[in-house]
Amino acid sequence: MTISTTIIKNSYNGDGSASVFPYNFKVLNETDIEVILRGTDGSETVKTISTHYTVSGVGQPTGGNVTFTSGNEPITGVGNVILRRATTKTQTLDLVENDPFTADSVEGAFDRSIAIAQELQEAVDRSIKISRTNSMSSTEFTVDAANRANKVLAFDATGELSIAQTLGDYKGSWATGTDFGERDIVKD
Repeated sequence: MTISTTIIKNSYNGDGSASVFPYNFKVLNETDIEVILRGTDGSETVKTISTHYTVSGVGQPTGGNVTFTSGNEPITGVGNVILRRATTKTQTLDLVENDPFTADSVEGAFDRSIAIAQELQEAVDRSIKISRTNSMSSTEFTVDAANRANKVLAFDATGELSIAQTLGDYKGSWATGTDFGERDIVKD
């Protein structure tokens, strides 16, 4: 059965009592589901299959359930339980010349390709991007981590991305009577 939906992620509130959470998308293997607990503080914890949960409904176009194992149920205050498809980015169909192959094997390979494309699109949809009518000549950082540390992402005078030293310049305090610009850092 083909992948007939663009859904690749389900999100639920962790209430401390539920241990079974449905997912509404096809997965090809039980390891193709990523289970993430997102805390109310924004922290994220990726759970491990067999250790923390089991998966049912593998191969079903409408999905199945993720069931947390005893003692691993999301507790109250977890925030969200995120179930997302995370297909292994491999090509698993090997067609041998003059060997018969089934429609199911070809359809499975196509399903894997569509699943990967949907997951990449979901990642792109969550990213910061330039609109189709804008242009920017460089969206790559060439500055290494040590030189980016404690600096901010900014735009230079031409509108290109840059790594800036600060958000503004420190200009003292209000008491000095200095004229301050909009990015100046001032102590009240």
